[in-house]
Amino acid sequence: MATVTRQVSIQDFVAELRKFPAAAFDGTEAIHKFLRETPVEPESLRSYLTWDRQHYTRNLIDKTTLYELMAICWEIGQVSSIHNHRDQNCWMAVPIGRLLVENFHVVHQDIAAGRCEITATETIEMNASHPCAVDPLEPVHRVINPREFSQRAVSLHVYSRPFDTCVVYSAEQGTCGEIQLHYTTEYGRQGRS
Repeated sequence: MATVTRQVSIQDFVAELRKFPAAAFDGTEAIHKFLRETPVEPESLRSYLTWDRQHYTRNLIDKTTLYELMAICWEIGQVSSIHNHRDQNCWMAVPIGRLLVENFHVVHQDIAAGRCEITATETIEMNASHPCAVDPLEPVHRVINPREFSQRAVSLHVYSRPFDTCVVYSAEQGTCGEIQLHYTTEYGRQGRS
């Protein structure tokens, strides 16, 4: 018999997330458990959702010294670059739609030379009842909203210790390099694009 977990508003979600001690963000289980047990009511996200046909959008909801919380909006068929999280932990939940996470193993990387070798390891589906934590030992991945899912999706991302750059990878070209990250909106208002 499946148990039904009550959805909470994004405001209540943030209030609870802010109660976690710093140590909870050092491992992955405590926050992963919180995401499993505290699904967000989709309607409460409305003021944070911005859509763009060309690229997924990164919408900042909350930020402290311990974490940043973002709503990422995915049109049908949008895919992130293969990327890392600067040795920080990441948790993802999908209150609207469903998404795939494709994980990669880094065989070799030389950022200075812009060269790498990566191989795909597994693909998992995220949906409202199945959030995920990025494996700190194999953190390179990409997020995909496949055309065959035929729907927009929104993912909530909690990143431990906020960061503003990451490394992106091309499996086909064997290249990698650092990029700067930006928010599309901040706290429900337009930010830098």
